[in-house]
Amino acid sequence: MSSCPDCSYVEEQVKEDGRYEVIDIGSHVRNLKEFLMLRDCNEVFDEAKKAGAIGIPCFVNEDGTVTLNPEDVGLRSCPVEDGMACNIDGTGC
Repeated sequence: MSSCPDCSYVEEQVKEDGRYEVIDIGSHVRNLKEFLMLRDCNEVFDEAKKAGAIGIPCFVNEDGTVTLNPEDVGLRSCPVEDGMACNIDGTGC
């Protein structure tokens, strides 16, 4: 989602790298529906939901496994000091 600082940080890393496909869930309602189906049915998102987070960016591997950790797919997480807070209460993303 382009308004998510963590997503933007990931997108910069994968720009022009054909190993990754970026799907912006905010660009079309169809993308959002697909993400919500994944989020509602996958336990990887349980902790994110408990914390009031959306669970993005998320990464779906070729084998169908899902992770919320950029390092699991060879990327870096957004440094805390660089990211803007996107939670309603200002505590992060």
